Amino acid sequence: MKFFVDTADVDEIRELNSLGLLDGVTTNPSLIMKSGRDIMEVTREICAIVDGPVSAEVTATDFDGMMGEAEILSKIADNICIKVPLTFDGLKACKALTSAGHKTNVTLCFSANQALLAAKAGATFISPFIGRLDDTAMDGMDVIAEIRRIYDNYGFATEILAASIRTVNHVKEAALIGADVATVPPATLRALVKHPLTDKGLEAFLADWQKTGQSIG
Repeated sequence: MKFFVDTADVDEIRELNSLGLLDGVTTNPSLIMKSGRDIMEVTREICAIVDGPVSAEVTATDFDGMMGEAEILSKIADNICIKVPLTFDGLKACKALTSAGHKTNVTLCFSANQALLAAKAGATFISPFIGRLDDTAMDGMDVIAEIRRIYDNYGFATEILAASIRTVNHVKEAALIGADVATVPPATLRALVKHPLTDKGLEAFLADWQKTGQSIG
């Protein structure tokens, strides 16, 4: 499974990338607002840090507006992935952008039917929102599983990018189902390394080592 980090915090991205954990980055208007920085400036900086795709989202809702914004965003760097909403205009833009050789990420997906349309439109990535589905008393993982089965049935190349991930269990379950990518907030990505038995075992090893009176080097 590929790990993308879901943030526009450049310091977080730089640190996680230095650990070799990142395959890409996703941003959205809310994350740009949280960063407090200009979208072009911060996106350009992110693209210079990571080698993988960096999703930059259009804010227009009509086809012509999306295409105009996509043209501007695509010039930021070669690893820009244009993010469009799962609407008919978004799908039309996805098809046009993919045909022109751009990577695309179709976002705000909440059903397998929507994901099927995105794949038909040639999306590079489809972003089903797990956490937001859970908020409506649905099981977001059921949608991931349905999309995986449909894509496998027909050999679609679109990658399933599990989004709106809230917990480490979301990451595990998405991996078990076969999502291609998980885009994860920095805190959740850091939490993946944690286990109480790891901490307990390390504490015991260090206590025993201290009793030997030895040092390495």
